[in-house]
Amino acid sequence: MQVEWTEKYRPKTLSEVTGNSKAIAELKKWAEEWKKDKKAAILYGPPGIGKTSAVYALANDMGWSTIELNASDQRTADIIKKVAGTAAITGTFEGTKGRRLIILDEADNIHGNADRGGTRAIGEVIKNANQPIVLIANEYYDMSKALRGLCKSIQFRAVQSKTVVPLLGKICHQEGIDCDINTLEAIATNAPDFRSAINDLQALSQGRKKVTIDDISVGIRDTKESIFKVLAKIFKDNTPKEVRSAVYTLDESPEDFIHWLDENLPKEYEGKDLADGFECLSRADVFLGRVRRRQNYGMWRYANDMMVNGIQAAKSQAHYKFVPYQPPSTWRKLGRAKSARAIRDSVAAKIGKHCHVSQRYARSDLISFFKILFRDVEHAARISALLDLKPEEIAFLLDAKPDNEGVKKVFDAAGIRIEEGRSK
Repeated sequence: MQVEWTEKYRPKTLSEVTGNSKAIAELKKWAEEWKKDKKAAILYGPPGIGKTSAVYALANDMGWSTIELNASDQRTADIIKKVAGTAAITGTFEGTKGRRLIILDEADNIHGNADRGGTRAIGEVIKNANQPIVLIANEYYDMSKALRGLCKSIQFRAVQSKTVVPLLGKICHQEGIDCDINTLEAIATNAPDFRSAINDLQALSQGRKKVTIDDISVGIRDTKESIFKVLAKIFKDNTPKEVRSAVYTLDESPEDFIHWLDENLPKEYEGKDLADGFECLSRADVFLGRVRRRQNYGMWRYANDMMVNGIQAAKSQAHYKFVPYQPPSTWRKLGRAKSARAIRDSVAAKIGKHCHVSQRYARSDLISFFKILFRDVEHAARISALLDLKPEEIAFLLDAKPDNEGVKKVFDAAGIRIEEGRSK
């Protein structure tokens, strides 16, 4: 079984950790001075930038043993007190020297019935601990204010591509991969974090001893699939790995892709499957909202997980029948609304100019009056000629479609009046 490079090249000491030197210095200082106030620490920042690696490197440097409780475990109050609480109060395992470092990963992801009472239990563990505790989180403000107040906060920031390149170069050297600096920069630029960049490098290096820019572009070009094929992979009976690979090559941002899923989910699912699917979309939308507010694009991966694998897991049975997928109706409605506003403003501008009032006043107070006048064909034709209205503008005042027979009648009558006025 092939070892993942993210694990193979995980730093063993803090000196090997790339980037976030300020945060690393704060973490080291906290560990060295922990005995004074025995305060826990919170490491927070985007995923994949080395928070967990830094904690384990710290433990190696300090000679501490570790015990971790992550989101894959049930984190009820009882379990936290039993596992983390006992470890935090008692001595180290098997009489080893030094302290035991208690690590609670994804501390901002404690929610729902499975974790009921978990936050309160963590607070109690921290207050009574005789061993150092580190909480790791992506979203600092998703944790309770009381919990944040019990800990020293250490922020890890997103890494720049120029910081990632040397690490990729070192891995290539160790693996005997020939990869020039331009290719490494392209991989680093396309990846949002260390973990993604290393995973991309490993994927591109499979079966090769040399990786070039062409390998990156060809790989993307060969696997590109249309939005409709990707939707079919999600809704039909495909493996999670196949679906994730297809979505990865899709030229759609998560913020656009969620609209495609919202539009076509009811065409495939029904009953409880449909409800569970929309619950996943709702959770995904929460993450997308955080991306917009905080500009933390690392949250896109969580949104994608909920949208893609969440919806895939929501179905209780395989779906094989053909379903014609449609583009998001929301976009069509927004497009129509934008077009209607443009026509309204054009009419208001013409009315305002003729009546010597502002466009705003014409839009708010006069358009409704002109619509009343347009109920009479003669008035409608006279006004249309006077203001030189186009068919879509006449349709707006008639509350009709541009191809309506009444619109055509008024437009033709207005044209006759205009010609008569020119002949005079």
